Amino acid sequence: MNEYLCTKLIQLDKRWRIGVVSYFNTQPLLLGIEKADFLSKIELVKDYPAKVAQALIDGQIDIGLVPVAITPLLSNPHIVSDFCIGTKSKVASVAIFSKVPMEHIASIYLDYQSRTSVQLARILLKEYWKKDIQFLHAQEDYIQAIEGTTAVVIIGDRALANLTEFEYVYDLGEAWIEHTGLPFVFAAWMSNQPIPDDFKSMFNNANAYGVEHIDEVLNQLPARKHGYDMETYYTKNIAYQLTDTMQQGMQLFLEKVKQLAP
Repeated sequence: MNEYLCTKLIQLDKRWRIGVVSYFNTQPLLLGIEKADFLSKIELVKDYPAKVAQALIDGQIDIGLVPVAITPLLSNPHIVSDFCIGTKSKVASVAIFSKVPMEHIASIYLDYQSRTSVQLARILLKEYWKKDIQFLHAQEDYIQAIEGTTAVVIIGDRALANLTEFEYVYDLGEAWIEHTGLPFVFAAWMSNQPIPDDFKSMFNNANAYGVEHIDEVLNQLPARKHGYDMETYYTKNIAYQLTDTMQQGMQLFLEKVKQLAP
């Protein structure tokens, strides 16, 4: 049997390890995957963005919904799906939170959960707000450190929960769009190896199902108060289609990341 056929048989029998973030913003993508016919052929690994990213870098998963900032760290990066976590307006769930206005902020704790949001904050503080900021390494309880001229970057569900808790909230998606005129991609489905077209097609269709059935997603959310209108979040704040313009925004971001000091 030739090498090509052997490879195809191995791929068909493979149990794909897929890393995903279990935030509110990923629920439409997860809905389609968890309803898909190929569910028995995959293993879902759920964690926060930085850990999913590291798992893909280390080869512990095959496909991950990962912060786009890790693209240069992958030896053989491939975009696997036409869907992503992005925004064309205010994103609501990625922001700088502060008790003082931007001109008085002197230091910022960076959320340890996402490399993309951290790099985006650094770019915008340098280019958009034109501030020389002291960056601090955040621990799990870092939100409690917001005091005086110290602010924090918060992402995901915790950001949504804190939108009304602080006087000053600077939305990073909105700031990026005002600064560049392009949308922003926070995370994309990526692999560190080629993925068979038949699996990519099924995976893409599963993503599409969830995005097209937001009502099902809303019905499945926990009964607890979210602190934010989730229909608005899914239909206005988050952009799921990885369009050409979204990819332009992603490439510009990656170019700017290269220019950042280590």
